[in-house]
Amino acid sequence: MNFRTYEERLQYLLELIGKKRLRDIAGVAERFDCSIRTVKRMLAYLREKGHDIRYDRLEKRYFIANSDDGANAKDRTTKR
Repeated sequence: MNFRTYEERLQYLLELIGKKRLRDIAGVAERFDCSIRTVKRMLAYLREKGHDIRYDRLEKRYFIANSDDGANAKDRTTKR
């Protein structure tokens, strides 16, 4: 995977999270043709770059905490 492809994948992940459509890491890994661990590393990288990405256990989805819905899900979240 070259740098451009990696950056495109990171942008795609952010887009999915922003649209509240990232629920299944395994599905993303299959789409990217990589391991689940790689997707988790990509999420960790995005967090390191300043994105406050969290997981809502009740809705079973990832979201960006500083968005409008992030405040409502505060008590049921965990960082994965």
